[in-house]
Amino acid sequence: MAKVAGVHFKQAGRVYYFDPGEFDPKLGQNVIVETARGIEFGSIAAEVHEVAESEIVAPLKPIIRLATEEDEAKHRANEEKKAKALDICQEKIEKHGLDMKLVDVEYIFDGTKVIFYFTSDGRVDFRELVKDLASVFRMKIELRQIGVRDETKMMGGIGCCGRELCCHAWLPDFEPVSIKMAKVQNLSLNPIKISGICGRLMCCLQYENDVYVDLRKGMPDVGEHITTRDGEAIVFDVNILEDRIKTRLVLEEKSEDKPEKLSSEYYFYSKSEIERRDRKKAHQEQSSKKKGKKRAQASDENIALMSEEELNELAEEEQNN
Repeated sequence: MAKVAGVHFKQAGRVYYFDPGEFDPKLGQNVIVETARGIEFGSIAAEVHEVAESEIVAPLKPIIRLATEEDEAKHRANEEKKAKALDICQEKIEKHGLDMKLVDVEYIFDGTKVIFYFTSDGRVDFRELVKDLASVFRMKIELRQIGVRDETKMMGGIGCCGRELCCHAWLPDFEPVSIKMAKVQNLSLNPIKISGICGRLMCCLQYENDVYVDLRKGMPDVGEHITTRDGEAIVFDVNILEDRIKTRLVLEEKSEDKPEKLSSEYYFYSKSEIERRDRKKAHQEQSSKKKGKKRAQASDENIALMSEEELNELAEEEQNN
């Protein structure tokens, strides 16, 4: 076991382990640590505790010291310089005519480097821009291209739920999200309702997905023929959370000269009260196959630009894979 302290450098940022050494920092306390980027200013996200050796990347970088008043003053000064740095960089971007959107800037605590974050639809040749910025800031310049999810995480905003965006408020990492999750939860596949500010599938689709997947096991599909205590029936609706299957009984089988005759009344059953006739389909539902590379990238598509029909087709393909 190794003794560690968890440190993050941004709100809702990823937590990194450091060797606390002789220090015993408390939750929320600011510290100065050594990282691969240099000396940085961070906050304690997890107090000193022990973890398995397999959970850390050795050797651990040390916590150099608890942040002093001078350290905190220097950190505030770095934060105050960000607005001016963004204005200068934006001016240089326009001067060079580059197709890129500037998102944020970050000063490394020790003053050795400044990092500019940007988005762009393609690759950008910013070599001349870096030279121009280096002549102004007199320090190492790094331009880092990020995706739209990371842009939204940095900028923040209000989600359709009326609350602050999860990715900006508390979510440290992005988990894979697929259109199949919306399908399993019986949500409308309207792009407006299931895509976030970033234009990608909302991260919250993943939160309760495991519960829905577990409850969905053994449930029939709409239109499926099942066997009940009252006879054969066709499924018209499925409520996963209430474990309720809405059906109509088959009074007469379909023949060449007449359609299937169904009961006028609806009958309701729980999952344990029915038997699925298509055993093969039920078995396939419980043994998911690995998605192809193309389908694995479906969550990265701009869902907001897709039609409801396209989303339905995508969900069907994921359901079958």
